[in-house]
Amino acid sequence: MKNRTKLPNVYLGFLLALMYVPILLVIIYSFNESKISSVWSGFSLKWYGELFRDAAMFEALKNTVILGVLSCLCAGVIGTLGAFGMTRVRLRTKGVMEYLSTLPIMIPEIILGMVFLAFFSLIGLPFGMTTLVISHTAFCIPYVYMLVKARLVGMDPSLAEAALDLGASPRRVFFDITLPLISPAIASGMLLAFAMSADDVIISVFVTGVNTNTLPLKIYTQMKTGVTPKINALCTLMFAATILLCGAAALIGRTKKNKTEKGTEKP
Repeated sequence: MKNRTKLPNVYLGFLLALMYVPILLVIIYSFNESKISSVWSGFSLKWYGELFRDAAMFEALKNTVILGVLSCLCAGVIGTLGAFGMTRVRLRTKGVMEYLSTLPIMIPEIILGMVFLAFFSLIGLPFGMTTLVISHTAFCIPYVYMLVKARLVGMDPSLAEAALDLGASPRRVFFDITLPLISPAIASGMLLAFAMSADDVIISVFVTGVNTNTLPLKIYTQMKTGVTPKINALCTLMFAATILLCGAAALIGRTKKNKTEKGTEKP
């Protein structure tokens, strides 16, 4: 029938506008000459110049990148090994252990922050990058664990069984068959873990040191004195970097897919 309602399209358009119009406004007002973000007084690049002259902001950005990379790498290793091990064990308490493995993403962040603060104070560990990496790794592990576990559950077990029948050791089966098949899930989990780490404020407030500052904390503290277009310029650059990374990831994925399809074509 041709008389279909336009309500789904209107609803989709509303959702897209709700998500992307604020981002568009941030990008536009990053070129605003006025110091007041809500008042447009002319096109200017001076806030980008102010941003690149802010050494403290770039130091916070460097700490954020280092923290995100270290925490997502640690979470990737621990989450992958945990998911692989949980699919191999046969325990009565397996359900309880799986529930405990995903518990950090269900506990409010303020509770986790207080727990980490009390734990690090109890063992006498100095607050700084080390405590930040440990804390961020702890709440990022479930994201990798859930994605990898879902991939392992959906994987055909006959592939590993055939390799074992052909004489391959369990270690070689893991590195030659299992790991390549679950690598997209690992990469997705690590990217999600990096995003969650770079976005965290609450837990970082509890476990950071006086000499270690991250970008979310830096922006949060500056909001108390008012947000200038310099923050809009920073958000615009980060958004552009995200778009480039997503485009590169999509291009790499398409290239690998094309190579796989060509390799499986019969002559």
